Amino acid sequence: MNYILFDGSSRKQLLPFTFTRPVADIRVGILTIREKWERILETTTSTVTEDYLSGKWPLVEMPENIMINASYLPTPEFLAQLENLEAQQAIFHGDEVVAFFTLEDQEVDFGEFTQLELEGDIFQIANTWDIFAKNEEAIAADFELITMNRNSRPIPISNNVINAENIFIEEGAKVEFATLNASAGPIYIGTDSEVMEGSMIRGAFALCEGAVVKMGSKIYGATTVGPYCKVGGEVNNSVLFAFSNKGHDGYLGNSVLGEWCNLGADTNNSNLKNNYAEVRLWDYETESFAKTGLQFCGLMMGDHSKCGINTMFNTGTVVGVSANIFGSGFPRNFIPSFSWGGSAGMTTYKTSKAFEVAEIVLKRRNIDFTEEEKSILEQVFEDTKRWRRE
Repeated sequence: MNYILFDGSSRKQLLPFTFTRPVADIRVGILTIREKWERILETTTSTVTEDYLSGKWPLVEMPENIMINASYLPTPEFLAQLENLEAQQAIFHGDEVVAFFTLEDQEVDFGEFTQLELEGDIFQIANTWDIFAKNEEAIAADFELITMNRNSRPIPISNNVINAENIFIEEGAKVEFATLNASAGPIYIGTDSEVMEGSMIRGAFALCEGAVVKMGSKIYGATTVGPYCKVGGEVNNSVLFAFSNKGHDGYLGNSVLGEWCNLGADTNNSNLKNNYAEVRLWDYETESFAKTGLQFCGLMMGDHSKCGINTMFNTGTVVGVSANIFGSGFPRNFIPSFSWGGSAGMTTYKTSKAFEVAEIVLKRRNIDFTEEEKSILEQVFEDTKRWRRE
């Protein structure tokens, strides 16, 4: 069977992260949503997404296909329904299409489909804040999936360890003179990653391939440090997708960073309002601030955005793609993509300058900044013009 992951209606609620990727390529837990599905289904997947992203993530159709809404994560009950899905059948969660069987080039009319209700526990990433709020559950599921019937590398004796059976260390990982407490959730240390001396880590925690926890860091669960990221200072219940750095002292809590982000030394974010009120976040669809239902919610930062030293972010701040933030005081709690400045005011960060920086940053990791990537970012620049001061 050919499986295709489609963005669904949650894409707009997952901006700014879905400006530069399909919903399927959001990281939550240890793996991206796509990686979870591909491991479980034991096959590759393709994608239905925005036209400007389809060059990088093309659609591959076959005579028979099962389409899966990428905001829904695999659960045993959901998988059982997929296995039995037949032609002219669709699975719904309320009014939301979750999965359906389709033939190549078929014109789909759900009024002609047999509509089934999604069964069992539902695991959906429907909003940006779900990425950190549901990260503990996602880490636990991924940990079981990745480590099943496998043995961890031995935990070096220099470490202070609690609940060692809930810790898994991959080949090439370095962990010395650290405190690893897996009593509240699993700890996963990925291939060729490193936990430097003096770090204190409480699960649930995922350190992905090639990532680094710097000396003396304090990491609270449920936190994911994605591939080739670096973290230092204090981090609580946050997710870094890949190639992003919070390398110095400062606090990051209840937050999500995309790829190629960098937080300057002593950057801090607030994750709780002074009056303990519910946090509101910028909603790209309504173009207003919407309720999250959360008391704790910090920073949402899109790909390629960066901030200078001593930057302070208010509770519930949303930063778009390729923003550059600096200066004293608190900047606005919605910073549009390709913005340059801080609390004193913002101007447009021209693509020519932004691309110069991106090329240098990627080259440091031996990755090319391709014309395809430029094209995606140019489209984001155009799509987000109305929120910027030119």
